[in-house]
Amino acid sequence: MRFWFRKIRDNHLVGDLTVENYENDTRTHKIFSAVEEMCREFDLSSPIWLKNNISDFQKGSFTRFRKDSFIDDIDFDYLEMTVLEEDW
Repeated sequence: MRFWFRKIRDNHLVGDLTVENYENDTRTHKIFSAVEEMCREFDLSSPIWLKNNISDFQKGSFTRFRKDSFIDDIDFDYLEMTVLEEDW
Protein backbone atom coordinates (compact mmCIF):
# COMPACT_ATOMS: atom_id res chain seq x y z
CA MET A 1 0.00 0.00 0.00
CA ARG A 2 1.03 3.58 -0.59
CA PHE A 3 -0.19 6.46 1.52
CA TRP A 4 0.06 10.20 1.00
CA PHE A 5 0.02 12.53 3.99
CA ARG A 6 -0.39 16.28 3.50
CA LYS A 7 -0.20 19.08 6.07
CA ILE A 8 -2.44 22.00 5.05
CA ARG A 9 -2.38 25.54 6.47
CA ASP A 10 -4.48 28.40 5.04
CA ASN A 11 -5.38 26.18 2.05
CA HIS A 12 -1.70 25.71 1.18
CA LEU A 13 0.39 22.57 1.28
CA VAL A 14 3.06 23.05 3.96
CA GLY A 15 4.39 19.50 4.08
CA ASP A 16 3.78 16.12 2.53
CA LEU A 17 5.05 12.59 2.80
CA THR A 18 4.51 9.35 0.90
CA VAL A 19 4.73 6.13 2.90
CA GLU A 20 4.91 2.69 1.32
CA ASN A 21 4.16 -0.59 3.07
CA TYR A 22 4.18 -3.82 1.09
CA GLU A 23 4.63 -6.13 4.07
CA ASN A 24 2.48 -9.24 4.31
CA ASP A 25 0.16 -7.77 6.93
CA THR A 26 -3.46 -6.76 7.36
CA ARG A 27 -4.80 -3.51 5.88
CA THR A 28 -5.43 -2.13 9.36
CA HIS A 29 -1.87 -2.82 10.50
CA LYS A 30 -0.50 -1.18 7.37
CA ILE A 31 -2.63 1.92 8.00
CA PHE A 32 -1.47 2.28 11.59
CA SER A 33 2.12 1.59 10.63
CA ALA A 34 1.97 4.33 7.99
CA VAL A 35 0.48 6.77 10.51
CA GLU A 36 3.25 5.88 12.95
CA GLU A 37 5.93 6.55 10.33
CA MET A 38 4.30 9.84 9.36
CA CYS A 39 4.28 10.92 13.01
CA ARG A 40 8.01 10.21 13.30
CA GLU A 41 8.81 12.12 10.11
CA PHE A 42 6.62 15.12 10.99
CA ASP A 43 7.48 14.96 14.72
CA LEU A 44 3.80 14.75 15.71
CA SER A 45 1.87 12.90 18.34
CA SER A 46 -0.32 10.15 16.93
CA PRO A 47 -3.74 11.49 15.89
CA ILE A 48 -6.88 10.20 17.54
CA TRP A 49 -9.21 8.43 15.12
CA LEU A 50 -12.59 10.05 15.71
CA LYS A 51 -15.84 8.59 14.37
CA ASN A 52 -15.80 10.87 11.34
CA ASN A 53 -12.21 9.83 10.50
CA ILE A 54 -13.11 6.15 10.63
CA SER A 55 -16.28 6.67 8.59
CA ASP A 56 -14.54 8.81 5.93
CA PHE A 57 -11.66 6.36 5.62
CA GLN A 58 -13.96 3.35 5.27
CA LYS A 59 -15.96 5.11 2.55
CA GLY A 60 -13.18 6.55 0.46
CA SER A 61 -9.71 5.65 1.79
CA PHE A 62 -9.28 9.31 2.71
CA THR A 63 -9.57 11.30 5.93
CA ARG A 64 -8.62 14.62 7.50
CA PHE A 65 -7.24 14.91 10.98
CA ARG A 66 -8.09 18.34 12.39
CA LYS A 67 -6.84 20.01 15.56
CA ASP A 68 -9.31 18.04 17.70
CA SER A 69 -7.57 14.81 16.64
CA PHE A 70 -4.27 15.85 18.19
CA ILE A 71 -3.41 16.15 21.88
CA ASP A 72 -0.56 18.58 21.20
CA ASP A 73 -0.84 21.92 19.43
CA ILE A 74 -0.25 21.69 15.68
CA ASP A 75 1.12 24.35 13.33
CA PHE A 76 -1.26 23.53 10.47
CA ASP A 77 -5.03 23.45 9.97
CA TYR A 78 -5.41 19.75 9.17
CA LEU A 79 -3.58 16.66 8.00
CA GLU A 80 -4.95 14.69 5.06
CA MET A 81 -4.33 10.99 4.66
CA THR A 82 -5.04 9.28 1.35
CA VAL A 83 -4.47 5.73 0.16
CA LEU A 84 -2.78 6.03 -3.23
CA GLU A 85 -2.41 2.33 -3.97
CA GLU A 86 -4.05 -0.71 -2.43
CA ASP A 87 -2.65 -4.23 -2.24
CA TRP A 88 -4.88 -6.69 -4.03
